[in-house]
Amino acid sequence: MSIKELIKKEEKRQQDNLSLIASENHTSKAVREAVGSVLMNKYAEGYPGKRYYGGNQIIDQVELEAISSAKKIFKAEHANVQPYSGTPANLAIYAGLIALGDTVMGMDLSHGGHLSHGHKVSLSGKSYKFVQYGVNPETGLLDYEEIRRMARIFKPKLIVCGATAYPREIDFKRFAEIAHEVGAYCLADISHIAGLVVGGVHQSPVPYCDVVMTTTHKTLRGPRGAIILCKKELADKIDKAVFPGIQGGPHENVIAGKAICFEEAAKPAFRTYAKQIVKNSQRLADTLQQLGITICSGGTDTHLILVDLSSIGVTGKEAETALEKVGIVVNKNMIPGDTRSPFDPSGIRLGVPAVTTRGMKELEMFKLAGLINRVVREPGSRVVLESVKREVATLCRKFPVPK
Repeated sequence: MSIKELIKKEEKRQQDNLSLIASENHTSKAVREAVGSVLMNKYAEGYPGKRYYGGNQIIDQVELEAISSAKKIFKAEHANVQPYSGTPANLAIYAGLIALGDTVMGMDLSHGGHLSHGHKVSLSGKSYKFVQYGVNPETGLLDYEEIRRMARIFKPKLIVCGATAYPREIDFKRFAEIAHEVGAYCLADISHIAGLVVGGVHQSPVPYCDVVMTTTHKTLRGPRGAIILCKKELADKIDKAVFPGIQGGPHENVIAGKAICFEEAAKPAFRTYAKQIVKNSQRLADTLQQLGITICSGGTDTHLILVDLSSIGVTGKEAETALEKVGIVVNKNMIPGDTRSPFDPSGIRLGVPAVTTRGMKELEMFKLAGLINRVVREPGSRVVLESVKREVATLCRKFPVPK
C-alpha cells in the first residue's frame, strides 16, 4: 500500500473515531498547508539575521513573525520557536541553565509528570540528579508545603513544574516562589495546558517562572513542535542551548505552522474554545463520577481527566482496547500510587481538546460518559460493544473533523 493510500486511511480513521487522548487535537487547514509547504526545502541553520546559509531573507521574516506572535499571545519577553519537540526543548533548557549532575526537582511520572522531568530511563534522569515530588496520596493534589520542604532539604538548581496527567490547576506563582527561595530557577512545562493559558482559563506562568516551555500541538491546536519562552536576561543562554547546543537546522515549515496557530490563538474564538474545553472536561468527569467511576483528585480543572478503574476490576489496557473497538480512542495511564505495570496500569487518561474542536459541548460529554461507562463495565460484551460503536459512529457523522 502506498504512503498516499495510508494517509487517506489515517484521515478516515480520525474522522470515524473520537480522540479522547489529551495530547491530541485537530489542526486547521492553514496550519497543515504551512507544514506541507515549500518552506521545508530551505536550510536555515542559525537565527534570523545570523544564518550559516544564504537565501534566508524570506525565511527570516517567517521566523520573526512566529517569534513576535508567540511573545504577544503569552506576553513573554523572549521566545525561541525552533525546538523540534517538548523533550528536546526541556533538555536544551537544562543544558542552558545548569551543569551536568546538578540537582533538579521534577514531578514523578507515576504521579502525572513527564519522562523528561527526570525519569531514570530518560536522558534527563541520567544526566542530572533528579529528586521527584508527587501528589498527596489522600487528596491527589500537589502539596506545595511538602514541595517547599523538599526544596529546602535538597537545594536544587532548578525546579520543574507542569504535568502530563495532573488534572488540576497548577499554581505557578507558588512554584516560582519556592524555587527562588532556595536560589533555583523555575521551569514551567505547560505543554498540555498552553491553550488554556492563552485562552485565559488557567494561570499563566510567564510572569513568575524564569523559563516556560510548551509544545504547540495539544490544547494550542498547532503543528507538532515546541517553543521556549524566557526572561530577557536568559535569552542568550536559551538560544545557544537550542542552537548549536541541542539542534541543527530548524524546521521552518513547522515554524510557519506555529506562527499560524499563534495567530489563530489570538482571536476571540479561541478564548471561547478554551473555555468550552474546561466545561466539557468537567461535565465528562462529573458524569462519570455520578455513574460510579472513580476520578483521581475528585475532578478536573483542565482538559484532562485521570480515571481510576481499579474499583470495577478492569485494567487500563483492557479499557483502552475495548474503547478503541467502539471508536473511542484513549490511553492507558498509571494513577498515583499505582502498583500495576505502566504497560497495563490501573487507569486511563481522557482529554477533550479534539472532540471540542469537532464542536461537541456538554450534552455530548454527558452521552460520552454513558458510552464509556458501558464499555469499561462490560469490555468483553459483544452486544455492548456493537451497540456503543453504532452510537459513536452517529456522533462522528454529526460532528465531523473540520476540514
